[in-house]
Amino acid sequence: MRVILNVIWLVFGGLWLALGYALAGLLCFVLIITIPFGFAAFRIASYALWPFGRTIVEKPGPRPGATIGNVIWVLLFGIWLAIGHIVSAAAMAVTIVGIPLALADLKMVPISLVPLGKEIVPVDRATPTVRAAA
Repeated sequence: MRVILNVIWLVFGGLWLALGYALAGLLCFVLIITIPFGFAAFRIASYALWPFGRTIVEKPGPRPGATIGNVIWVLLFGIWLAIGHIVSAAAMAVTIVGIPLALADLKMVPISLVPLGKEIVPVDRATPTVRAAA
């Protein structure tokens, strides 16, 4: 079932969202100071291509720079990517078949806003105590 949902997702929105993240990642690499954001953008782009069967968890340990980095990310890219997810979710939710896709799209809004300090893992590896919106 995950494969079917991922293929439908890829055709009806995942490719465009992943391209948005890839574009943000390329811009981050051009600006040199934001290279860590570029790595996060490409990580999320792979998640945007194939989201079903994976989930988002907090990285273990303290991350003092993540808060500052996330604020910069929100100002530069996060708000626009989150708006893209919300618009895409609204379009997908119009049909019954699109409702699971819309929910997956909405699941990506938090990581599009604050990607630093998060990790994308298979659902099987996520422990119940650190599972974030599986």
